[in-house]
Amino acid sequence: MQVDPHVPGWSFRKIHDKYILGFALLFLLAVILAIAASHWLSWIFCLLVGIVFSLVLYFFRDPKRILDRDINLCYSPADGRVADITTVSLKEFPGSDFLRVGIFMSILDVHVQRSPLNGVVDFVSHQPGKNYPAYDPAASVENDQITMGIKTDSGLILVKQIAGILARKCVNYAKPGEQIQSGQRYGLIKFGSRVELFLPLNVKTNISIGDNVIAGVTPLAEMKND
Repeated sequence: MQVDPHVPGWSFRKIHDKYILGFALLFLLAVILAIAASHWLSWIFCLLVGIVFSLVLYFFRDPKRILDRDINLCYSPADGRVADITTVSLKEFPGSDFLRVGIFMSILDVHVQRSPLNGVVDFVSHQPGKNYPAYDPAASVENDQITMGIKTDSGLILVKQIAGILARKCVNYAKPGEQIQSGQRYGLIKFGSRVELFLPLNVKTNISIGDNVIAGVTPLAEMKND
């Protein structure tokens, strides 16, 4: 067993996040309106705003987890459901194919991402883009996204955070050159979307399409060291 750390640059704080502060202000105004107007419609509005505010607080949860590591296993980088498992080529890496595992996150899933393996952060790149629904195949290429490369004992792997129709912001606090631990929290996507993991083709997968996975806990594949 080991502790459950964030990467060194992690700076997300609930009390500072603009989404939470915005909904908190809206709820406060709704309460003031309900008290001042003292009408059943204003109280219903206050109740609805309170429900939404509670959901936003629930969405931004960041639970600590007990991590029982096996260095030969690759763990899920995200909570959600396995949407696809396929072999792909990337124009950024000509001549190399990857096994891509796509994980769809609903708005009720934890949206904190964790490193799937031990390694060194090779790069972190942001691609501005559109906001297609996460289930749309075009989302993987066209949407706003952050891709992180990690050098591991099994070669280079990639983790891609993809914004969706509701998710408007991906955050990655890792820095190139930093050591990153398996299961370590490094980023989050604000509201539901998709995370993709790109692995070498020689891995042995442990999951199937439709499986529910938990970040840092569910093993996705058995790795082969170089």
